[in-house]
Amino acid sequence: MEYRLPPLPAVRAFEAAARHGGFQAAGEELHVSAGAVAHQVKQLESWLGVTLFQRMARGVILTPAGRQYAERLRPLLNGLMEASEAVRRHGDDRVVTVTSVPSLVTRWLLPRLGRLRERHPEIDMRVLASIHPVNFLHEGVDVAIRLGTGPYPGLKADLLMEEWFSAVCSPAFKKAAPDLQEPVDLLRFPLLHDELEPRIPHELNWKQWLRHFGVNYTGSMRPSFSHTYLTLEAAANHQGVAIASEPFIAEDLRSERLVRLFPQRVLGPYRFHLLRPAEAEAKPAVRAFCDWIMAEAASDPSSPG
Repeated sequence: MEYRLPPLPAVRAFEAAARHGGFQAAGEELHVSAGAVAHQVKQLESWLGVTLFQRMARGVILTPAGRQYAERLRPLLNGLMEASEAVRRHGDDRVVTVTSVPSLVTRWLLPRLGRLRERHPEIDMRVLASIHPVNFLHEGVDVAIRLGTGPYPGLKADLLMEEWFSAVCSPAFKKAAPDLQEPVDLLRFPLLHDELEPRIPHELNWKQWLRHFGVNYTGSMRPSFSHTYLTLEAAANHQGVAIASEPFIAEDLRSERLVRLFPQRVLGPYRFHLLRPAEAEAKPAVRAFCDWIMAEAASDPSSPG
């Protein structure tokens, strides 16, 4: 039997646009532009011979035909997703796909993967660096490490690490600034800033960190960097002082590429959690990875234990 199917990328774009109520949010989910989503929807409308969205001055709304099509598509796409995921999970039991924010992947996870290989040579890792909310089924992800407060409905969640923030710089920078003895002295030195991520609105910044020590910071929020690992690279290259949480600086402190300026630390508002669907641990490799990474975190100073 020959199936006469619409273009599947266009179907996926339409379903996302229908669910989100617009092309912009659908594009963010699919990691394409709003214009690309609009083009795919137009292609699907041409194939079907019907209008699915009414274009308005300030957005789009589903037509009756579009609403009916979206309602009938969702259970079909869910069924396809579940069938594909079931096959994927049993297709290669050795592969574990884990995702986390780029700075944690670069600064904390990657330096430890050698120990994972020694302990579990049977595991093949697939590591993704991303900050967007995880769709485990869509993205084929087994485990996610995410920063937040919880709860995480429908997921198994374990507290992995807290975020204790320290002020750090290169050894050469510290040596060249002998009068940098306490937090208030930082006002006379260049401070390096992370750009705030909209999805993490209350992340600790210099102004909040200094306020814990009675210091009022009114200076510029520049220079700034899009990821913490870039801020820390600037600090390691003698450009100024950065604040970062323990998971991001642990390896550099051990190697003395970075040093703490003060013993004081500030607890951030978020924590790193280990997230996975309950069914993911039916795969022995996922279960072994989760046990290993929890043990790794417990051995760090940033561990809640």
